[in-house]
Parts: sequence; structure tokens; C-alpha cells
Amino acid sequence: MKELIVRSISGVLYISIVIFSLFTSREWFMGLFFILAAISLNEFLRIIRLKSYISYILLGLFFYFFSYDIFEPHALTILLIMCTFVCLFLLKDLLWTSMIPLFEKKKYIAVIFYLISGFVFLTLIPMHNGYFSPEIVVGIFVLVWSNDSFAYLIGKNFGKHKLMERISPKKTIEGFIGGLLGALGAAFIIFEYFDRFPLWMWIVMALIASIFGTIGDLIQSKFKRQAGVKDSGILMPGHGGLYDRLDSIIYASPFLYAFIEISEYVS
Repeated sequence: MKELIVRSISGVLYISIVIFSLFTSREWFMGLFFILAAISLNEFLRIIRLKSYISYILLGLFFYFFSYDIFEPHALTILLIMCTFVCLFLLKDLLWTSMIPLFEKKKYIAVIFYLISGFVFLTLIPMHNGYFSPEIVVGIFVLVWSNDSFAYLIGKNFGKHKLMERISPKKTIEGFIGGLLGALGAAFIIFEYFDRFPLWMWIVMALIASIFGTIGDLIQSKFKRQAGVKDSGILMPGHGGLYDRLDSIIYASPFLYAFIEISEYVS
């Protein structure tokens, strides 16, 4: 019970800051998420044991030229392709290899096309169609939070069958299904309040957020297992580090961004 209370308090504080920045202005949103990205990058660099000041420079350059003032749309498309390719490569390593090669040999690939690019596409989602629409990213955060919360509650109380015990012993199939249903339920509620997208798009985004968010969480667990650490940091009591809290949405964001762009283009 104490752990749940601590998790809830730190989670509410974190959610309040995010929502405040979203509904203030795009500049506040970009500023906050640059700080969140820098902290997450610092935690990730410690996990993969890479001391690199150039990573923070790359983060700043990517945020400015791909998120805030896109210098070339075709370059953004190439970045999206590279990002999804690396994310799928990480999924392959999660399922079929004992060690993640990007963790051992090609750390900058993971830094640029997994973590930094994940934040880039997260900040691009509310800029859909060229104007700032904070309700879109709020809805996506609600989907991810609903998935995480229901997966935690259902898994803790009813979970019996392990999802991937060698990577994350506490994750269960029951928890995954509970998180998926929680996200789908949230999709219906979001549609009632935010009419930015039709219901079918929110349902598909709930599926993407749940499935790819869970994959992102498992990949981060494998990173930590290879590094021999329990949490990425201590910034958020009950949750570990900021990277622990954002791992799901970092991994899912390029797939969500791609889905929104393709859906609008087809429409």
C-alpha cells in the first residue's frame, strides 16, 4: 500500500507538470520536454556506460532542426524510417538474442535513433498539420498511463502467467491484457472529450501505445539487466528514474507519429 501511495503521488506531480506545459504554449512544451529528454539521456548513457558530451549536443540539434524548426521534410522522413528500423531491430534482439548488440558495439545508434529520435517524434505529434494541438499528445499520454496503470494493478493482483520472465519477472500476460483493455477504455473516453480524431483512430492508437509501449518497457528492462541495475535513476520515488517512466512512450512515439501521418494522408 505504501509503494502504491508513493507511486501515485510522484505520478500525479509528474502528470501535472506535463499537462501544465502542454496547455501553456508550444515553447513551454518544447522546453519541458527538452529537459525531460536530457535527463532521460543522462540516465540512458549511465546504463550503457557511455560518457559522451556530444550526445547532449546532438539532442539539442535534433530538437531544433527536427522538432521546433524542421529544416527539411524529407530528412524527417528518413529519420522516421531509421528510427523505426532501429526500434524493430531492438525488438528482434529482445526476442531472439541473449544480449542487445546495440548496447555493446553501436551505442551511438541507440542514443540517436532510439532515445533522441523517440523524443523528437513525441514532440512532433502535437504539431500535426502545422499547428500546436496539445490535446493530441495529452490523449496519447492518457493511453500510455492507462495501459501502465491497469497493467500494474491487474498484474499485481491477478497475474499468474509470466510474459517474459527472463527479462522482467514481474510482468504477466494477465497484466498485459489488463493494460490493453485499460487503454482501449481510455480511448472511448478520450474520443468523448477530444474530437480531433475519429474513434477508430483512438482505438488503433490505444493498441499501438499498449503493444509498442510494453515492448519499449521490456527493451528497457533488458538494457538494465545487461547493465546490472534495478532502476535508471532515483528522480521519481516509486518509479525509479525518468527514463523508467518514459520508456514506453519513447519507443511507441515514432509508430504513433507514423500512424497519424499515414491516416491523415490517406483520409
